[in-house]
Amino acid sequence: MPYQSPLLDVPGSIAPPEAHPEQGVPWHWGDPFAEQRTATRNAAVVDRSHREVLRVSGPERLSWLHLVVSQHVTELAGGTEALVLDSQGHVDTHMVLAHVGEAVYLDTDPGAHATSALPKGGPQTLREYLEAMKFWSQVEIADVTGELAVLSVLGPDADSVLAAVDVELGGEAHAVAAVPGGFARRMPWPGRSSVDLVVPRGELTGWWQRLTDAGARPAGSWAFDALRVESLRPRLGVDTDERTIPHEVNWIGSAAHVAKGCYRGQETVAKVFNVGRPPRRMLLLHLDGSPERYPETGDPVRMGERVVGRVGSVALHHELGPVALALIKRSTPVGAELLAGAEDRVVQAAVDPDSVPPEGAAPGREAATRLRG
Repeated sequence: MPYQSPLLDVPGSIAPPEAHPEQGVPWHWGDPFAEQRTATRNAAVVDRSHREVLRVSGPERLSWLHLVVSQHVTELAGGTEALVLDSQGHVDTHMVLAHVGEAVYLDTDPGAHATSALPKGGPQTLREYLEAMKFWSQVEIADVTGELAVLSVLGPDADSVLAAVDVELGGEAHAVAAVPGGFARRMPWPGRSSVDLVVPRGELTGWWQRLTDAGARPAGSWAFDALRVESLRPRLGVDTDERTIPHEVNWIGSAAHVAKGCYRGQETVAKVFNVGRPPRRMLLLHLDGSPERYPETGDPVRMGERVVGRVGSVALHHELGPVALALIKRSTPVGAELLAGAEDRVVQAAVDPDSVPPEGAAPGREAATRLRG
């Protein structure tokens, strides 16, 4: 059966619409805009217990993970983000890591998969893919989703709330600290202050009560997603498609290392970084709020009659109004008049110029130019 958080049985929680990506956890608690404001000004707690959690243990856990994920993790002391790519460099899976004690924990969005390089091919669960890549390495992989659940505490008062429940955490991004039965991990998004608490699943309701008693306002996935969109952070399978490479969605550096080798898809990562530009880039669109309907994930973005992109996450933000992340062709002018949506949900859209990533240096191209000179 599909996962259903016990917090959906708590009075005041509202479940998401059918087929929503955040099925299984509260969508909001009655006032999603107030929840967003609290998450940016004070402290709010979000149930993200539908996330899947794997544990990798064994003496070779770091050296082995270094070979199969996109991030540099041989000396991982806290947390980081990482990807699994296919052989062409397209994104299969995004995960967040935490090295705690003698194990590395990987948590992902529900239904994480990795396209297999084995003869049978086809999508696999992330655990199946990792098991297939073990060979003779001294590692053990366990699905601990049934044992651990994720809560996220957001807002500038998050540390005060956590201190009240005896959780102390370093101030740097991805700092990790053990808590009874789990761990805390500081995240650089959404917003400026965010901490993931990974706690025993059987104690989820108890932790929720302790955090709300300490001053965190209950908030739903609506608030989390709106702040994630504002932070220009993609969600796998919503803001990505089968052609997405890390460079298009701001995952170079944060989740994919350009200098280390030996992982699947690394050639594409290095080539695009060194000698080219990604064909698309993820941008924030401001949507016309006058119609009653908004674009949906996967809808086209058009400039005139030409399709120039696809819609990803769509959110109603407490300050920005209706906004969306969209993968847009690099050649599209930033000031162009765009239309986003399909059928009866087409609305005018404009690119937020602050969301346009800076054009980074292309070391390979610059070297070639110097040689030609």
